[in-house]
Amino acid sequence: MATPTDIHLYTAQTPNGIKVSLLLEELGLQYKVTALDLTQNVQKEPWFLEINPNGRIPALTDTHTDGKPIRLFESGSILLYLADRYDTEHKVSYPFGTQEYYEVNNWLFFQMGGLGPMQGQANHFKRYAPEKIEYGINRYANETRRLYHVVDDHLAKSKSGYLVGDRLTIADISIWPWIASHRWAGLTIEDTPHLKAWFDKVLNHPGIEKGRHVPSRHTALDNVSEEDLEKRSATGRAWVQKGMAADAEKLKK
Repeated sequence: MATPTDIHLYTAQTPNGIKVSLLLEELGLQYKVTALDLTQNVQKEPWFLEINPNGRIPALTDTHTDGKPIRLFESGSILLYLADRYDTEHKVSYPFGTQEYYEVNNWLFFQMGGLGPMQGQANHFKRYAPEKIEYGINRYANETRRLYHVVDDHLAKSKSGYLVGDRLTIADISIWPWIASHRWAGLTIEDTPHLKAWFDKVLNHPGIEKGRHVPSRHTALDNVSEEDLEKRSATGRAWVQKGMAADAEKLKK
């Protein structure tokens, strides 16, 4: 039976969005979910900006140990909070101060500062830019590919098949959704065998399988053609361009 909590997750079906539900399911926690329709700019509404002033998902609210409400935003911050607060048996974490604890942080921040931003830009130039700019496509795809190989080389030396120590941790949970979306960025994991084996190993966790379908079905692993992926990107392209134009106009004021 899931452990009752006051956690309320605000999210959408994106690599960053599903990180939190992956962890919540792995920890066996009860939580409420509000799915935000990003195409309708719900994340820009005043009520949500009170939770995350940056107007991005995911975000989370909870009752802190002092009995007062607490808000969390930025996916890495949320993962750290949930591990520190709720993983008292260290199912997906290590005790504070151990070498493994800091090694987990290394890979968490590797994803937050490197893999996520680079693959996000690869996604943009591959799917959302109004014109195909080969320099941008190649620049970010190549850098993302380099980071895939960094992880692959590291996993080649792992005895457990996980990024840190002998267990699944928030480091794996943080990176997995981005690797799951490799085709959207025009990439493959067939040339990184250790990364591919790790990917399948993580997916075999019941919490990962369940959590990836929150708040809607996870489609990144569907066997669809490149033509179909391009069709899917058409609607998103119009929304991204409209949002960029609106943000630019606001900055002029």
